[in-house]
Amino acid sequence: MERKAQESRKGLTHREVPRVVGLLLAMALMNVVLYLCFDRFFISPQHSTKDPRSCPYGYFKMGQMKNCSPWLSCEELRTEVRQLKRVGEGAVKRVFLSEWKERKVALSRLTSLEMRDDFLCGLQMLKSLQSKHIVTLLGYCEEDNTILTEYHPLGSLSNLEKTLNLSKYQNVNTWQHRLQLAMDYVGVINYLHHSPLGTLVMCDSNDLPKTLSQYLLTSNFSIVANDLDALPLVNHSSGTFVKCGHRELHGDFIAPEQLWPFGEDIPFHDDLMPSYDEKIDIWKIPDVSSFLLGHVEGSDMVRFHLFDIHKACKSQNPAERPTAQDILDTYQKVLNLLRDTVMSQTREML
Repeated sequence: MERKAQESRKGLTHREVPRVVGLLLAMALMNVVLYLCFDRFFISPQHSTKDPRSCPYGYFKMGQMKNCSPWLSCEELRTEVRQLKRVGEGAVKRVFLSEWKERKVALSRLTSLEMRDDFLCGLQMLKSLQSKHIVTLLGYCEEDNTILTEYHPLGSLSNLEKTLNLSKYQNVNTWQHRLQLAMDYVGVINYLHHSPLGTLVMCDSNDLPKTLSQYLLTSNFSIVANDLDALPLVNHSSGTFVKCGHRELHGDFIAPEQLWPFGEDIPFHDDLMPSYDEKIDIWKIPDVSSFLLGHVEGSDMVRFHLFDIHKACKSQNPAERPTAQDILDTYQKVLNLLRDTVMSQTREML
């Protein structure tokens, strides 16, 4: 009887071994799944690779459109576009949420004839600079002073905090996504500095709110430039530089070379004001990036790693400031470094 009991216990033990092995395998599999989930979570969001330049000049594609469509003509804008409500207004144009073939679009109308030159300049820039960095042009009518562009319901970049505070966007309110937004912003500046037209300067950016209003936040949380009315051209070879407007500028947001250099004793006079180059855009990048990074967990660590490049952006001598490409490269290195650090910590936890 005792021998049978021992054999029974041995048999039970042998049967339990596969169960233990199975449990260990299940735990290992769970760790792998968790690792993959963490890896997917911590990798920065995948932005759309859609580029309007994939269509020939004079054509566009947006949303779920499979084929390129020619820019809409005056007749098509008049008959096919239904204006719904005004959603914005600036010195140059009013913007209306509109509808074209059951798609939401943005219709811009000139505010006053006095601003027509600026309006047409902005239109020419839209036509010439179509890329993933610029809002998609759908059509225009110079006779009616109207421009049709892709509609982005999240609005201007100034709405970022309000948008990310919504419960449905909490999952993207992270330092990874915010750093990617900063990279998008610097990417736009870099594109303008190396545009098909030459080196362009974002002149309509004399304070942070005004700067943010020049950009749109897309539904997949990337950034596109929207207001291109003030993009003067710099040509270092010919000695062509710019002045952003004809009035005296003030404040810490603008670059030092944009300030009146002759003191209070000499009244401001536009003819005496020195011109400058695209490095004024570089000076403003740390302030815009700090806004984009916000105050979520991990954002201060990102700021710490960006301290040196941002300090260089604030050099009093414009020639000592980095290029937009230098900044973009640094942002990418910091993103990779911090992402790898997080992943390493995650592996250790598992």
